[in-house]
Amino acid sequence: GDQGIMFGYADIETQNYMPSAITYARVLMEKVYNFAKANPSKLGVDIKTQVTMDYGRKENFENCNPQKIHTIVVSAPCVSTMDIKTVRTLIQGLIDDAGLPKELYNKDDCIIHINPTGKYVSHSSLHDSGLTGRKLIVDSFGGYAPIGGGAQSSKDYTKVDRSGLYAARYIAKHIVAAGLAKKALVQISYAIGVARPTSVAVDTYGTVINGLDDDKLSEFVLQNFPLTPNWITRKFSLDYPSKETFLYADVAARGQVGQSDYPWEKLDELAKFEALR
Repeated sequence: GDQGIMFGYADIETQNYMPSAITYARVLMEKVYNFAKANPSKLGVDIKTQVTMDYGRKENFENCNPQKIHTIVVSAPCVSTMDIKTVRTLIQGLIDDAGLPKELYNKDDCIIHINPTGKYVSHSSLHDSGLTGRKLIVDSFGGYAPIGGGAQSSKDYTKVDRSGLYAARYIAKHIVAAGLAKKALVQISYAIGVARPTSVAVDTYGTVINGLDDDKLSEFVLQNFPLTPNWITRKFSLDYPSKETFLYADVAARGQVGQSDYPWEKLDELAKFEALR
């Protein structure tokens, strides 16, 4: 199972208990990417999106209450015949039509950077100097939480670099979905050759409900979930990917966490956590 420390995170900012910034960045990415795939005569598919949330004040951030989308950055390649003004007008239309929450997105009160360095035609691994692995922040929680040391898509399911992230996210999502806290970070550490975790630590950033604390939650998780590589594999059927459950190629493209159809995103133990309330 290897050694290392894995982190899972969840909060109440979005319906799927993911941070708002990466959620809306993914919404924009899907919108522009799908357009590019359908219109190769206009845009290329090497697309980058970024969203900055404005919480107004620290208290709002601590309580998962974003006030608005502050900044949007979208960069996409285009065919050589398009001028930059046309590209920016096209992408702005896609942003406006992406379905961002109206209470958070106001075009006239949002800083929007579209291809800020101008038009580019050459893109992707044909023109970059190397292909060293996935960006872990993009694959996980968009900077809202610490990350483990290994890129998931470079590891098989027996390695806790991958399976430990899934288990930690699964636990964190249950804690938040059960109403035990507004946000939760779950840290699981492993020693190579030792099946059970060497530690499980829950941090709810002071948002845990009355009557509970992080130590009690940590002990509850440790006592009720084996969290061994074998248990994680069997729990999420990591050794039997399929079109009906999940495919590793799909996970590599859509992000390791935060997609409701992944097995490790299912809330099938919710009653067990709700019993703590």
